[in-house]
Amino acid sequence: MGERKARVAVVQAAPILFDKESAFQKIANFAQEAKTNGTKLILFPEVFIGGYPRGLSFGARVGSRTMEGREEWAQYWSCAISIPGADTDRLGEIAKEAGVYLIIGVVERDQEFSQSTMYNSIVYISPDGKLLGKHRKLIPTGTERLLWGQGDGSTLTVIDTPFGRIGGLICWENYMPLARMAMYAKGIDILVTPTADARPAWQATLKHIACEGRCYVLSSNQFVTKDSYPPSLREHVDLAQDPDILCQGGSAIVGPLGEYVAEPAYGTEAILYADLDMAFVMASRFDFDVAGHYNRPDVFQLQVNEAKQSIVAFTP
Repeated sequence: MGERKARVAVVQAAPILFDKESAFQKIANFAQEAKTNGTKLILFPEVFIGGYPRGLSFGARVGSRTMEGREEWAQYWSCAISIPGADTDRLGEIAKEAGVYLIIGVVERDQEFSQSTMYNSIVYISPDGKLLGKHRKLIPTGTERLLWGQGDGSTLTVIDTPFGRIGGLICWENYMPLARMAMYAKGIDILVTPTADARPAWQATLKHIACEGRCYVLSSNQFVTKDSYPPSLREHVDLAQDPDILCQGGSAIVGPLGEYVAEPAYGTEAILYADLDMAFVMASRFDFDVAGHYNRPDVFQLQVNEAKQSIVAFTP
């Protein structure tokens, strides 16, 4: 059996939109703060690097796009990162300096084909600075589909740590029952859920997943105000009717029986800490193990295609 205790941290903050350097500065600062508090793992919100462009339409309507919107999209693309690449190397240095598992939502730029498509991804970095893997959001939600492509089964990543197995689903991917089941079947002890959802209903989702998977659930959301946008965007026509606080947060940590280990934070930048009793994960599955004794493979079966999908195959 591995380590029984793990102190984890969940960050609730936002960088300056379209300003990749501001994201790296916040990551480094929060990682150092977590280090001083003996943290083994730190989770950052959905697309923390690159930013979540809440409220922006990128000039898109059904049947038309504006040149200004295209230029905004190109600016957003310039803030995306390659995995692997110089930016993940830099994250590795931050993780190594702090001695933590660093899990961060990022806007990822495709490197394989057009190099233009972006993905909403999670990147996993080890305490020794190594890139452990990534996960691409399977289905961007609503108008997010104008910004990000669809991931495939090849990045349903789960990482092993001394204190348990960790996997992640991004925001409303967690409403996909089969995606959750795939994570449970991989034996996760901790589910990370970078999100952009600050609604009260999201808290019910976190508690349900924790009870269903008998795992710890770490949810990290951004706290976003108009000051988180560059001056050129603060008076944007798309944001004119929006309040100054664009996202209230709601980051939280939930235990395997659905109880809060760290209560949700709203209306402020914050870093939440919790000491996880990893032995309790196994104890919680005494009466319910969704991928084990409470499963009926004779009635229900799930097939998961983990092959990397490609639109072009070049042969010699």
